[in-house]
Amino acid sequence: MSDTTNPSGSTKVAETTKEAGETSGLDRFFHITERGSSVGREVRAGVVTFFAMAYIVLLNPLILGTSEDSAGTVLGIPQVAAATALVAGVMCILFGAVANYPFGIAAGLGLNTLVAVTLVGSEGLTWAQAMGLVVVDGIIIVLLAISGFRTAVFRAIPPSMKAAIGVGIGMFISLIGFVDAGFVRRIPDAAMTTVPVQLGINGSIASWPTFVFVLGLFICGFMVARQIPGGLFIGIVINTIIALVVEAVTGAGSSADNGPTGWNLAVPSLPDSFGGIPDLSIVGAVDIVGAFTNIGVVTASLLVFTLVLANFFDAMGTMTALGRQAGLTDEKGELPDMKKALVVEGFGAIVGGAGSASSATVYVDSSAGIADGARTGLANIVTGLLFLAAMFFTPLYEIVPIEAAAPVLVIVGALMMMQVTEIDWTQFHIALPSFLTIVAMPFTYSIADGIGIGFITFALFSVFAGKAKDVHWLMWLISALFVVFFAMDPIMSAVS
Repeated sequence: MSDTTNPSGSTKVAETTKEAGETSGLDRFFHITERGSSVGREVRAGVVTFFAMAYIVLLNPLILGTSEDSAGTVLGIPQVAAATALVAGVMCILFGAVANYPFGIAAGLGLNTLVAVTLVGSEGLTWAQAMGLVVVDGIIIVLLAISGFRTAVFRAIPPSMKAAIGVGIGMFISLIGFVDAGFVRRIPDAAMTTVPVQLGINGSIASWPTFVFVLGLFICGFMVARQIPGGLFIGIVINTIIALVVEAVTGAGSSADNGPTGWNLAVPSLPDSFGGIPDLSIVGAVDIVGAFTNIGVVTASLLVFTLVLANFFDAMGTMTALGRQAGLTDEKGELPDMKKALVVEGFGAIVGGAGSASSATVYVDSSAGIADGARTGLANIVTGLLFLAAMFFTPLYEIVPIEAAAPVLVIVGALMMMQVTEIDWTQFHIALPSFLTIVAMPFTYSIADGIGIGFITFALFSVFAGKAKDVHWLMWLISALFVVFFAMDPIMSAVS
């Protein structure tokens, strides 16, 4: 198996595998040597993945923990933070131990917004009822994986679309890095302009946190260009130290207090304490059937359909891209033991819903750890243990601002762009769907939306090119389901 993006940036192949008697039990269980890695590299890369994902423990509470539901219940920021870390820790460890892949799992962005804004905000569900629908979504996802349907869909996707999904995710995570760091910002609607975004503040890098990001981008880029082992991990450490110094000197503060010139989420500073006992009171507060009696079976079922489709393809697209980046896929672009991985990943929605943290899914940010050398589930277990520790030691990970970790996302996006050469751009019926998949993901801020637009276009343009017979029937089925998915608002209006 090739390793296309190892931490030194070079291409290596594990030419030989040590005999069983020469390797440790840990090595044999995770196939560490077989995949061209080492225990030290897996541990280090697992730490990198954690710091690339840790923002979710800060961000998820802001999405789920502040709004009041129809019963007057507020989940609470400390409670959601603890539940988010717990779910991420459990699922990362489970996925690493069972599936043996370095794909971190945590509450999915987009999915948590769907729960908060649509299920609770618009449909009037209680938090317990909304989380109940997430659990139902997870049960369906697991059953689809056990039946082999998820694997069949994965295999029905043509190679060009798999490559496009990988490139699109690379652009998506790069945009996440740019936006989180304030390098790209939304222009306020009051500007009355057709241009939605801008560079920095009024076209300038006018904040210290964004300056730290830019400097960190050069530092991390230097590490990769010079093929320094563990370069991305070292880069995050250096960037964090710089951020601590910058905050101590400038007092930039939080963006919540000081506007766009402040730090986006965590303000880098040494903690006064090391945390305490987490509040897990919302874990298990789930009502499985309440939504169906509250808003009706048809409406609740349509909401579950939306959750399933978004969850299904977010995870599958991300796993496709991460597997290719890590060089773990075979000549058909498939992961070994893919069915097992898809089943375990499906449990993320069940565990996330039961924990009141929203559906947990595979994280594109795992690409940071993969770029730093992660190749096995051992890295995932390290990430999971750090998430569990984060429940007790919140100030420790708050030291690292998102601006210090965001450069890694941009670097990884550049590495994932390499897959663009696997697309046949000379065939327009392949080029256009691939292009739309790639650009729609960052522009819509959704992996599932990008996949859906690409699938529909691929099916239609195959007909236009006289190649309809080359399209797998599952591609037609999924394209039709995505048409329903994109028309969900008028359908919901019609049945309500």
